[in-house]
Amino acid sequence: MEADIVTDLKVHSRHNCYRLSPDQMNAIQSKGVSVTLKPGTNVVKLLENETSYTTGIGDKAEPWVLLWIYGGKVVNSKTNVEVVATWASLNGYEDSLTMTVIESATLCAFLFDTSTGNHSGELTLSVTTL
Repeated sequence: MEADIVTDLKVHSRHNCYRLSPDQMNAIQSKGVSVTLKPGTNVVKLLENETSYTTGIGDKAEPWVLLWIYGGKVVNSKTNVEVVATWASLNGYEDSLTMTVIESATLCAFLFDTSTGNHSGELTLSVTTL
């Protein structure tokens, strides 16, 4: 039986950082679709994918969406750390994000891509406050 191969990657906070300027953050916030998260437990899920998104070679790609949460206080259930801003992603139908919202915050959902010319349709997210 072969041993597992482990590779450690060190990501430097300055040398491996792609800095987003205030103008770029404003552009993300204006391009994305936003909702106010109310205090309580909030669950975000990818509900359906009505897009034609494919890989560069034409294969169907798994749906994904990026989330920028800011302007309040939230605790991500995966990290259990209280923050005033955080990033998250939903990668496929089985993924979800559960947060305790302490102070109302804004959730901004969007996609990154190098070309949008070959895309159409929408992803639908479900945001449930328990």
